[in-house]
Amino acid sequence: MQDKPYQNNSELIHTEKIITDRKKFFLDLKKNPRGMVVKITEDVSGNRDTIMVPEEILSDFIAALEGIKASAEDQ
Repeated sequence: MQDKPYQNNSELIHTEKIITDRKKFFLDLKKNPRGMVVKITEDVSGNRDTIMVPEEILSDFIAALEGIKASAEDQ
């Protein structure tokens, strides 16, 4: 299997791992020639899904998650 071009030249800056009963989440801050991204990978029994959040909208992404958390706490 050949790597995608963006993966070949990206540098891992920081990583975090969150483990729950059935899932693992990997949060990787990466830098490539186009800028920085946070790569969020969910692993459920070997099946992986990934999203990339550009650094430019990271504060908006975090604010949205905080809004969701606040709504969940109100329930």
